[in-house]
Amino acid sequence: MTLSEQKAALRRDAYAARQTAFAEGHGLAATAALLAEIGPVSGHVISGYMPIRTELDPIPAMTALAARNLVCVPVIAAKGKPLRFREWTPATEMVPGPFGARIPADGDWLEPDILIVPLVGFDRAANRLGYGGGFYDRTLARLRANGPVRALGFAFAAQQLPPLPVEPTDQPLDAVVTETGTIRPPEPPLP
Repeated sequence: MTLSEQKAALRRDAYAARQTAFAEGHGLAATAALLAEIGPVSGHVISGYMPIRTELDPIPAMTALAARNLVCVPVIAAKGKPLRFREWTPATEMVPGPFGARIPADGDWLEPDILIVPLVGFDRAANRLGYGGGFYDRTLARLRANGPVRALGFAFAAQQLPPLPVEPTDQPLDAVVTETGTIRPPEPPLP
């Protein structure tokens, strides 16, 4: 089985688990865990996302964070390109964007230093299985080349998978936040 076929099979499993978890709820617990992980920050630029299909909804957390931070959401510029981020507030006019996600009709372009990242699945090492377009991998590589950023996956605990196959272009997450708590990658061994 090729790496692409392995990832496709893992995506099918994760989609099914996410759909079941979505039907069960857990949004309040997940939002509380996400806000606790981000902490009482002020003055940051935080990227959230507009949920599609059965993704866990970060909008309640984004609304709370917008009181003391700038919040933005991703906009797909073109296939094969990193994401761009447009400012968002709870009052922002939203229009349809690519892949069914809503995007701001207008607003300032921002560079986030904390990202709330959607995903299809994840593993215990905080590796992310996305939709296969590589948008977040390219984006995180670009942002990390310019300075430190925190990338937090936001998912249902049911989306956890066995260890994922990792390619050189895959960008790890700093943590994955679920309704049951936060999963962090293991610390590297000391020399």
